[in-house]
Amino acid sequence: MSVLNHFLLVFDHSKAQLDDIREFGSDAALAMAEYARLERQHLNEGDQIEIILIGSDSLDTVKVTHANYFDGTVAVSKYFAGI
Repeated sequence: MSVLNHFLLVFDHSKAQLDDIREFGSDAALAMAEYARLERQHLNEGDQIEIILIGSDSLDTVKVTHANYFDGTVAVSKYFAGI
């Protein structure tokens, strides 16, 4: 069984770009604490920051399973939600 690593993505919808990728290795407690801190930080600012915490074997896998955050398509997908 492979180790589950934790990755935190910070996506800014107003700029349509991934602002930050943080790797926490297998430290789930630290990853969850940082996720909660960032969620609180951006909760009332009125900005369009999305915080995503993902568990995976590697960043390469995250780039495949969550490709829309890396190739920019998540920024346009919200416009097609009602179609």
